[in-house]
Amino acid sequence: MKISEIINESLVVTNLAGKTKEEIINSLVDLVGTSPKVKDLEKVRTAIFDREKIMSTGVGNGFAIPHGKTDAVSDIIAAFGITKDPIDYKSLDEKPVRLVFLLVGRDNLVGPHIKLLSRISRLMNKEEFRTKLLDKQNSAEVIEAFKQEEANYTET
Repeated sequence: MKISEIINESLVVTNLAGKTKEEIINSLVDLVGTSPKVKDLEKVRTAIFDREKIMSTGVGNGFAIPHGKTDAVSDIIAAFGITKDPIDYKSLDEKPVRLVFLLVGRDNLVGPHIKLLSRISRLMNKEEFRTKLLDKQNSAEVIEAFKQEEANYTET
């Protein structure tokens, strides 16, 4: 499964408002809540924040990947945001975050969930790709950047 297959323009925000980690996560949870794949928005929100309590999903280099698994979704769903300003996310490297990828999987789809987390992490580990994303002005440009980067990744 490709990242570009689980996000679309309606699930991408290039000017994500919020001053705190909690506000940013809540904004992205609300965004995925617009999808028919979400059966219970508050259960999704709880799953994401419960996972966040275990360890910060601010993985470093200005990137965070809040995620969780729940039976409150019918299929894997994701949202992506670029914050207006750097956010203190309590990241592992203590650097502020601007790129946030929210991933919600079903309880019984652990394998695909882990594979997507791994794929997202690999792409976002590339400084050149992170810089490219920060320059995107709208959701269509972000989706196209993910498609191009995934094409490069699968070709090598």
